[in-house]
Amino acid sequence: MKPATADGPYKVPRQHNGLRSGLMAVAMHAVLLMFLWVGVSWQNNEPTEVQAEIWDMKVQDAAPPAPTPEPKPAPEPEPEPEPVKAPPPQPVQAPPVPKEDPEIALERLKAKKKEEDRQEKLEQARLKKEADEKLAKLEAKKKADQKAKEEKEKAEQEEKDKALAAEKEKDKKKAAAEKLAKEKAEKADKAAKDKAFAAEMSRITGSAAKGTTGTAAQSTGGKVDGGYASKIRAKIKSNLVYGSQDDSLAASYTITQLPTGEIIGIRKVKSSGSSAYDSAIENAISKSSPLPTKNDGTVEREITLDFKLKEMH
Repeated sequence: MKPATADGPYKVPRQHNGLRSGLMAVAMHAVLLMFLWVGVSWQNNEPTEVQAEIWDMKVQDAAPPAPTPEPKPAPEPEPEPEPVKAPPPQPVQAPPVPKEDPEIALERLKAKKKEEDRQEKLEQARLKKEADEKLAKLEAKKKADQKAKEEKEKAEQEEKDKALAAEKEKDKKKAAAEKLAKEKAEKADKAAKDKAFAAEMSRITGSAAKGTTGTAAQSTGGKVDGGYASKIRAKIKSNLVYGSQDDSLAASYTITQLPTGEIIGIRKVKSSGSSAYDSAIENAISKSSPLPTKNDGTVEREITLDFKLKEMH
């Protein structure tokens, strides 16, 4: 028996002559089966029936037919031979196992422990490799999803930008069309005002007389009379409502009027920088209609005036 070691109890050593014992056992069984088969075949042979006639020479007459012989009994079967018994196999004694040196057993244990550690490290390395491969696949899938998302968002943004650009272009065209329509309307309105002004001037000055026509033309052109401008500014000042004392404020407006002095248009030429002051000046101009005329009763169709706050106090 194998001596006990640190890694387990005693173990029975493996027998190396088991093949020879097995062959001997198979041969003995084969011989026994052959004897049994021979015995059975010998007992199965059927007996042969034998008949004989006996003649008496002294009898001259024909003898009556011989009686039918009775069947002979079957012979008793011979006893079966006893099978030859094979001698029992002799037990093979195992050779004595030499006792193992403790140092050799210790070295074997160390080698076994080292191999187990190596296998464990290999298993850990395999598991780590599988985990790293899974993690790499997840990272690659995550990057692919992120890239697909960014591309989708980029495509959506491009569609939005295209739609916005188309909308801006549409608004631009619409604004240009509105501006053109507004300019046409302003031109038409100006033409209508000019026509109305000319008709009113003709009515007042008597366009049938040539001399009068020249006078009317003179009254609507040329340099603006300072006294005439002062009268208009004074009337507008009387209607101005503004409480600030910032004397640096100044605005310029062009006023369009009929020959009777009625205001038909106010256009801001220069802003003062204060929307409140600009609104106050426009309201004062509107309230001042009709404006005063010149000393000869005529007016300037369009007159541009500066309204400085320090002069409007």
